[in-house]
Formats: sequence, C-alpha cells, structure tokens
Amino acid sequence: MNGILLIDKPAGWTSFDVIGKLRGILHMKRLGHAGTLDPMATGVLPVFVGYATKACGILPDDTKAYSAGFRLGLTSDTQDNTGEILETHDFAGVTEAQIRELLAGMTGEIEQIPPMYSAVKVDGKKLYELARQGKTVERQARRVRIDALKLTAFDPVTGEGVLDITCGSGTYVRTILHDLGQTLGCGAVMTHLRRTVSNGFAIDRCVTLETVQTLAEEDRVGEVLIPIGEVFASLPQIRLSEKQTALYRNGVKLGLSYLKGQITQAERYAVYGKPFGFLGTAVTDREQGVLRIERNLCEPVNQEVNT
Repeated sequence: MNGILLIDKPAGWTSFDVIGKLRGILHMKRLGHAGTLDPMATGVLPVFVGYATKACGILPDDTKAYSAGFRLGLTSDTQDNTGEILETHDFAGVTEAQIRELLAGMTGEIEQIPPMYSAVKVDGKKLYELARQGKTVERQARRVRIDALKLTAFDPVTGEGVLDITCGSGTYVRTILHDLGQTLGCGAVMTHLRRTVSNGFAIDRCVTLETVQTLAEEDRVGEVLIPIGEVFASLPQIRLSEKQTALYRNGVKLGLSYLKGQITQAERYAVYGKPFGFLGTAVTDREQGVLRIERNLCEPVNQEVNT
C-alpha cells in the first residue's frame, strides 16, 4: 500500500498520535506526515504511506491555508488560549479597519521568532521542553512566507475575530496573531486553528480516522488512498518507454539526448514509466547530459534489461 491518506486531524491529538493510530489500523509501520499540527489544531494532515514516505522532504508545494480564531486583550506563554495568561489589556477602540490596515503590512517574506512552545531546537533541545521547565531562551528569527491575511470576522465588543491565512511551511500562526496583538498594543491569543489546505490538498478531500478504521475492516482503504504522483502534478513530465523504464529503475542515468521533445528548460521532472506509471522525480544534469534520479517513489525491482 503506497500513497497518501488525507486525514482531518481531530482536536487534542498530536500529529504523531495520528500516525500511531494509523499504524494500528493499517498494520504497517512505514508512515509519515507532512506539516505538523499542534494538538489544539484540526484539519488537513497528509499522511504518507509505504514508499510514498520518501516524498516527505521533496514536496513541490509547501503552501498551507488556515482559519484561525483570536481574542484581543490577552497574552499567554503559549501564544494561544491553552496556556498560562500572562497579561490582560484593554482593547477598547480597536477597529476592524485598524486591523485590516495592519494586516496589509504583514504579508510577504518576513522574519518570525519561533514561540517557546514549539519543536524548534536550540543547542539540541526542543524549545517546548525548555518552556515546560520554565525556561526562556533567545531564539533566532527565521524567514517565513506569508502570502495572504484576510480578516473574515471581528467583534469589537468581545475582541474576538477570525483570520484566514495562506502561508509557506514553517510559519507559526500563533505567532502571527501574537505579533498582531503586540502591534495593536493590547495583545492577542489564538483561540482555535483549522488547516484548510496543505501541500495542494484541501479539507474537503480529507477523511476521519473513524472512516479509515471502517474502510480497513472492509479492506477498502485503497478507495481513499491518493496516488503519490498527484503531489507532483505541477512538475513537467517525462514518459519513458518500457525499455527506458527498466534501465531507469535499475539506476541507469538516461542520456538527455534520448529524451528528445520531453526535456525543457526545467531542471526537475515527474517521471512516468511503462507499465508502472509514476516512478518518482528526477533532475537534469546539463553538464553530464544525463537525467539523474532525485527520488524513487515506487517499490524497487530488479529487471533484466536487453541492451
């Protein structure tokens, strides 16, 4: 079984909890996920199954989208409402127009300081482990990408609102809301978080763990298993003949001159072969004039090749 399960992660579960549950349901160990979600968060969690796990580090689309609730007037040690409240402030006078104006200046590539309650490591130790010990350490700002920030709801009486966020991998939504509150001068904490898009997959394609359990009992998990090639649909394609496929799958570097009409100015390609379909990704080595395997994403075979 190789492919992607799109799980709608329930609240209160870590991403690793989901993997552990699926290992029990599917009776297999080779599982991995893309894009960690905090326990309080729900939504799209792509889980890679079998040889598809080899794709986790080379996904071409790192875009994430979220719906995030916030509340003004508070700051916490976790930057959300599950942590210890550190300060309270008056938010009277903050308007929707004021928030929208600030959000307009918070997009693009920015420097973001990771929160203490995060899995980022400093001197070999995870920040959340230090935070649980009551320690605060200096963190280096990291460059992240925020594509869009849209205020979809705001109540000036309660200070509660909802923000739709589109961003790149590694962006902390909690910190976006914390920074917004700091700029407003009243503080803000995140109250809920739902990921609606991850790596090109939308929430409407997700299934629950309960659904996977039921399908597994009926031996029908394949019905919701997405082919790994779909992740790489944005890449230009190379389609190999049966003979080229056998060579490629045995590690032979194919000459670019033998792939006439398929090689463009692009450096990275999705490779398809006969009769296996999607094989994996490859990159061009223009200097050597060959196609180099980047990652094989199907089960290996050892075939006899007639040359």
